[in-house]
Amino acid sequence: MARISGITIPSQKLIWVSLSYIYGIGQKTSLNILKQADVDPLIRTKDLTDNEISKIQDVINEKYIVEGDLQRIVTGNIKRLKDIKSYRGLRHSLNLPTRGQRTRTNARTKRGKRVTIGGTAKKAVSKT
Repeated sequence: MARISGITIPSQKLIWVSLSYIYGIGQKTSLNILKQADVDPLIRTKDLTDNEISKIQDVINEKYIVEGDLQRIVTGNIKRLKDIKSYRGLRHSLNLPTRGQRTRTNARTKRGKRVTIGGTAKKAVSKT
């Protein structure tokens, strides 16, 4: 099991896929890192040598912000938007979509489980 940036990455997967398990590294960034570290992207993580792992770690530390530091930056940015009461900050605090999507329909992921309102069903006609 290889540990890179404090994360244990899967050993059975290809290294370019395994690197994307680190927060802040996607597929494209993963391939760029491997190119800079001069490591074959089609090798399995378990087949890496310690030297190759240290090269990858050095490239990540030198050029990229990942994991806890990145999460702290993103959280700080959202907190700043909330503090200055910008439109996006208000949307974040109300748990609504922030990028202009419609909410009349859809937006179920952000708004949560649908709440049924009682008394909307038609009542059966009763004899009088």
